[in-house]
Amino acid sequence: MSAERRLRGLYALTPEDTDTARLAAKVRACIEGGARAVQYRAKDAAPSVRREQAAALAALCRALGVPLIVNDSVELAIAVDADGVHLGRDDGDVRAARAQVGTRLIGVSCYDDPRRARDAAEAGADYVAIGSVFPSATKPGAVQAPLSLLAEAKRLSDLPVVAIGGINAGNASEAIAAGADMVAVITAIFDSPDVRGAAREIARLFNEPRRGADDVRAQPRAV
Repeated sequence: MSAERRLRGLYALTPEDTDTARLAAKVRACIEGGARAVQYRAKDAAPSVRREQAAALAALCRALGVPLIVNDSVELAIAVDADGVHLGRDDGDVRAARAQVGTRLIGVSCYDDPRRARDAAEAGADYVAIGSVFPSATKPGAVQAPLSLLAEAKRLSDLPVVAIGGINAGNASEAIAAGADMVAVITAIFDSPDVRGAAREIARLFNEPRRGADDVRAQPRAV
């Protein structure tokens, strides 16, 4: 992986699907539609299924030149040679994760608290996520995070910021205008009968001029 990995664009989060071949086909279509990163997220799958799917997606993403991030599990990310891991509130310490994953990417969920973004940056994270920025069908009970927190998280951390929660083609531009470097999407892409087209519709929004914001974002630290 290059030290100049860019973190900007559509960030696809996988849905629960026990059929590995079907999931891989959808992820391929999503990348072909313009996704710039993929997160393997499987809260309910058995460990053997998680290992099988993560390995398959890691190989696919590597072949297509897109980073695969594993949700929650440092151990699984290392086992399948993924490009990184994403940590939530209960998924362990960022400094400890950095010691384990070496130069792989580390993302951290900050929910509605930009101060977590500052702490994550100090601990060695590569990007932070704020949300739920819109009501989310995936996490209907999630605390709402005003779009203004995206810019605040960016200011406090000086890291790329991912907007997550309820994002679709109709509202993604609002998150981008508010300062999101990436938008994380599950349902609006993977529930579509045309995964490639749904991904393309959101990905193309990053090619449009962004008023009042720096349109060129890159990872600020070599990893």
